[in-house]
Amino acid sequence: MNPRPDLTVTSVGAEAAPEVYEVVRAAFGARPALDPPADALAETPETIAAALGRARGLLARLDGEPVGAVLLDPHDDTVYLRRFGVHPRGQGRGVASALLEAAIAHAPAQQTMTVLARPEMPRTIDFWRSKGFDREVTVGPYLQLFLDLPARHEVPDGEAMQELGRRVGRLLEAGDLLVLTGELGAGKTTFTQGLGEGLGVRGGVTSPTFVIARVHPSLVGGPDLVHVDAYRLGGIDELDDLDLDTSLDEAVTVVEWGAGVAEGLASRRLEVRVTRALGGDDAELSLEDHDPRVVELRWVREQ
Repeated sequence: MNPRPDLTVTSVGAEAAPEVYEVVRAAFGARPALDPPADALAETPETIAAALGRARGLLARLDGEPVGAVLLDPHDDTVYLRRFGVHPRGQGRGVASALLEAAIAHAPAQQTMTVLARPEMPRTIDFWRSKGFDREVTVGPYLQLFLDLPARHEVPDGEAMQELGRRVGRLLEAGDLLVLTGELGAGKTTFTQGLGEGLGVRGGVTSPTFVIARVHPSLVGGPDLVHVDAYRLGGIDELDDLDLDTSLDEAVTVVEWGAGVAEGLASRRLEVRVTRALGGDDAELSLEDHDPRVVELRWVREQ
């Protein structure tokens, strides 16, 4: 992603809180004094660790030294960039651009990206505008800027499909519903396997066709994963017979073949559609046939 071999950006969780905290303190501490002061200056290693959660942070390193950080904070169909900062020792070396590029890649299911900037810092605002944040609204002492994110992702193989699922899983919350559509062999279960890794649930995610539904408990104190195959179900009434509503509020629920069946399970859902990138016959696909897939992700809220 980044052409400079000495500059890397990696996804990090609570284990990296000391490094992220160091970057945040140095970056925001080097800025001019503001009134009111930046909220970032009140952070502690403990609050940073809590915010990082399931690998919800990005840490940039130059020659192995931490020089940039950002927290990814999802809300509905947007993801907020929190504590986005570059250490003084990394200024002017492309760190901010690399962080933003990585943040976009790590929020594939969100429709927009949001950042808060202070009007007293026009150069910072100019940076966001130059990167495509072209809608703005004033909220208290902040200028809130928005970037539209791509809804389509071309996936060349099974490994990339799992990685896409991992990135989506890291930003999901308890109560989220995903409805997956795509022909046989399109990669729905492969996507869900990555999703389970991103959520940090017990492994062994396979197609639940013959048992209809499986529950994968969390190993990291997050939501469980309920994995449903609706291929043989006739409608929402049969889904209700599975008593899924007892765990919807506490779990992330994924329903394969769920279009036209699962929409009534929640007022808000993430629709995931997998198709061939090159078109052609849709029967009996396989991720091993070297035909790339297009994965479309769209949040839908019922009125």
